[in-house]
Amino acid sequence: MAVGSKLRPAGDGTADAPREVRARDPERTRASILAAATVEFSARGFAGAGIDAIASRSGANRRMIYHYFGSKRGLWLAVLEAAYERARMSEVALHLDELAPEAAMRALVTFTFDSFIGDRTFINLLNSENLHQARHLKESARVKGLHSPLIGLLQGILDRGIAAGVFRAGVDPAQLWISIAGLSYFYFSNQFTLSVILDRNLQSKAELDERRAHVADLIVHSLLA
Repeated sequence: MAVGSKLRPAGDGTADAPREVRARDPERTRASILAAATVEFSARGFAGAGIDAIASRSGANRRMIYHYFGSKRGLWLAVLEAAYERARMSEVALHLDELAPEAAMRALVTFTFDSFIGDRTFINLLNSENLHQARHLKESARVKGLHSPLIGLLQGILDRGIAAGVFRAGVDPAQLWISIAGLSYFYFSNQFTLSVILDRNLQSKAELDERRAHVADLIVHSLLA
């Protein structure tokens, strides 16, 4: 038995259990803090979220949060990086290089659109960071590295399409990605106001299906030779 265990106060030990688990499993602790911070930052933005609320939700304490992430800014940046990484890894898992060029492009556009359905976490995080003019994201070399494979993936699809005589030449993959993301992002970031203005329920399945098909057709047709 470890020396420390002899100093534990009498009782069932349940109060000490979380501390012991965290001490033995730092990766789990870090992940728990990150998950809690993602929820709080998404709901309240960088300025509105509090470290105490994140600590309460994660079961950690302020000292541990600062130990793992250094500061609130460090934690916010880690949340942003994790959100971008999840998006990029999901795109890689599509195995688009195994599809014909037009099918691959349509699959990427459809996936991007569907990634915003039901979970506004990424949209909310991006909205908050844009309010701060990306001053935190500028500090991340990791995010820039995550986007390089994506641009390379798009360039590969374009090149295969050009070689097959399906796509026209001269399309900038970075501009193309902005268009794909923008056509999807705007719909969801402004879904509530647009529903009022257009007098249509843009959250309904029928509207989502129509918009998804429209965006995919718009992107693919703009690339055809």
